[in-house]
Amino acid sequence: MSAGMTGPASACPFLQAAGIVDGSALSGGGDSRATAFDPFGDDYLQDPAGSLKWSRDERPVFFNEALGYWVVTRYDDVKSVFRDNVTFSPSIALEKITPTSDEANRILESYDYAMSRTLVNEDEPAHMPRRRALMEPFTPTQLAHHEEMVRTLTRQYVDRIIDDGRADLVDQMLWEIPLTVALHFLGVPEEDMLTLREYSVAHTVNTWGRPAPEQQAAVAEAVGRFWRFSGEVLAKLRADPSGPGWMPYGVRQNAVMPDVVTDSYLHSIMMAGMVAAHETTANAAANAIKLLLENPDSWRDLCEDPTLIPNAVEECLRHSGSIVAWRRITTADTVLSGVPIPAGARLLIVSSSANHDERHFDDPDVLDIRRLNAADHLTFGFGSHQCMGKNLARMELQIFLEELTARLPHMALDATQRFTYLPNTSFRGPEHLWVVWDPRANPERSDPSVLEQSLPVRIGEPSSKLISHRMTVAEREIVARDIVRLRFEPVKGHSVPSWTPGSHIDLDCGGLSRQYSLCGDLDDRGALEIAVLRETDSRGGSAFVHSSLSVGSEVSIRGPRNHFRLAPDARRHIFVAGGIGITPIMALAAAARDNGQPYEIHYAGRSRATMAFLDRLQREHNGRLHGYPSDEGMRLDLELSFRHPQEGTQVYACGPSRLLEALGDAMRGWPADALRTEHFAATVGVLNPGDEHEFDLVLKDSGLTLKVPPDRTVLQVLRGANIDIQSDCEEGLCGSCEVRVVSGDVDHRDVVLSATDRRANRTMMTCCSRATGARLEVAL
Repeated sequence: MSAGMTGPASACPFLQAAGIVDGSALSGGGDSRATAFDPFGDDYLQDPAGSLKWSRDERPVFFNEALGYWVVTRYDDVKSVFRDNVTFSPSIALEKITPTSDEANRILESYDYAMSRTLVNEDEPAHMPRRRALMEPFTPTQLAHHEEMVRTLTRQYVDRIIDDGRADLVDQMLWEIPLTVALHFLGVPEEDMLTLREYSVAHTVNTWGRPAPEQQAAVAEAVGRFWRFSGEVLAKLRADPSGPGWMPYGVRQNAVMPDVVTDSYLHSIMMAGMVAAHETTANAAANAIKLLLENPDSWRDLCEDPTLIPNAVEECLRHSGSIVAWRRITTADTVLSGVPIPAGARLLIVSSSANHDERHFDDPDVLDIRRLNAADHLTFGFGSHQCMGKNLARMELQIFLEELTARLPHMALDATQRFTYLPNTSFRGPEHLWVVWDPRANPERSDPSVLEQSLPVRIGEPSSKLISHRMTVAEREIVARDIVRLRFEPVKGHSVPSWTPGSHIDLDCGGLSRQYSLCGDLDDRGALEIAVLRETDSRGGSAFVHSSLSVGSEVSIRGPRNHFRLAPDARRHIFVAGGIGITPIMALAAAARDNGQPYEIHYAGRSRATMAFLDRLQREHNGRLHGYPSDEGMRLDLELSFRHPQEGTQVYACGPSRLLEALGDAMRGWPADALRTEHFAATVGVLNPGDEHEFDLVLKDSGLTLKVPPDRTVLQVLRGANIDIQSDCEEGLCGSCEVRVVSGDVDHRDVVLSATDRRANRTMMTCCSRATGARLEVAL
């Protein structure tokens, strides 16, 4: 970016050439709201997503003449822009959105200001080689070395305010800690914090703000000094690049590959890195704490169950992230949401609006710290330009929340304050955050052990394992020999998660995670019910349920999730259950009955005494239930019953693997997708490197190619490369680590996908499945 780059006045010459004044002919008709949109106004600064709800609902892409930009607001559109960094070039990401005065330009020139390309505004083919060359310090393994420092620093800053009863968290904690961490991560000697804060604010205003003419000279002066300071620090590091930190690492890479990591590039990323590594984190932390305190039930939940903090961080980043928008310029004619966008158009892609798109997030304006897809947010961007420092930010936010919920659970917002934000298009956080509390109620005064508690930070793993609901065992009933039914009701003040027929939950069984199907009444929304068989060869879950859970026991559950749904287009349903496999079948059959659809149930077991819920099923499905207790000589003849395909019929089965295999054999003449199965356990074992082969994993959206060695899963390799990926069971059972396959054949090893899904080869489970050949390309 150069000081002389132009802004809105010359941003869209194609409009003049086409005889278009306000862009309405291309954006779908005039709209006063599009004309009135002001990213520097109070509505946008206070609530950027809310101020653009009209756009998401009615005009997801519109042109704003005053700004000279097309504004993009829906999730799918924003993600598609991030995904395609060729058509949507990031080259203007650091361009001044407000043209600067001649005086300001002269000031910048006097400092030899030459801020150029960085990781956020560089096109291919230069971008990815540099990103790869500089990525290593950002990987989860390397970031783990910073955790102790962040935790110690946070503890020290809370110590300073703990007995005051009132504090401005921004000024007294949330700005200085991320700045110190940023300098530590960068390997930059600590300097005057207040001066660096002034520099950082000036850089934000200079690039993304609208400084008044009388302010521009002062802003330019601060930016110039920042540029000079960055150069001085870089010179010191060049003299001795042996120390830790990203910048010494960059200097060493410069010596090895000077054509990739160039001298001028190092100066630009030195300055940009000091801003990016701390300002966005400071703002994100202030946003998160403000949001949680505005939602006291969520704050209370975190105080009571700190294991929820990692997902709460993702939800806060979604709901009120510090990065509001990015900018792109089109290199070719294109279309977004049916709106033609000419080449050369400037785009303001509002990720904060995308994060509130109800097409992707249920009840998007509600803060839900247990939201299963919270990590789908676009606050860190997506694809090849996704923020490399995202996991350092996650680490800091997790530790901030852990420390504050443990030591100041009674903290509240000072109700007298009005929140203000630095006027700019792209970065957002309150300038001050006043909180109050009663020091006499500090938990550590009566329980010093609070100071010794800590949880391991989850780095690079936005895992659904951490999204739990606290419930208690309200009923415990033996429903058949060695089968216990448990009814879970929410802990006081909590709610019951909604579920659909075929759903299962993940139950925390004393440190183990086990999946159990829900078998309660569909109309009973006050509780969740499961039934568990006591197994002699239990892997731990069955034994825990039968021996450790009694009425009053508190449990932690995750989910529900559903990969075993009723087929919406089926004209008839056949349900097959073996033993405890009746549990998911019960809710499915009840739904078919309530829908008035033809169905039948085939239920096999060793004896009536071992067949759970048999009497209930006979009452509820009279004439539709066929029972097969084998000790009475009754046997389900699968070959006979399923020999002939039945058009429009969907078959659902759950039970022992031998039953599912036999049913699959019996239905070999049926359409491949006519059978849906639910498994008790996965068949995935520990990888045997001697039986596996190495292959290339190509990440289409990120521009990376990773080697998957014989002894590591795709999931492990993705996390090691700083790629976000959800997971839970990691046994091929739950489906949470699913990714879309672009090309290459998959060796499917999960028990989630149907035969049709496997043949289509459009998706895979990264925790267990692999490539059959030498190359596999996925949409990440």
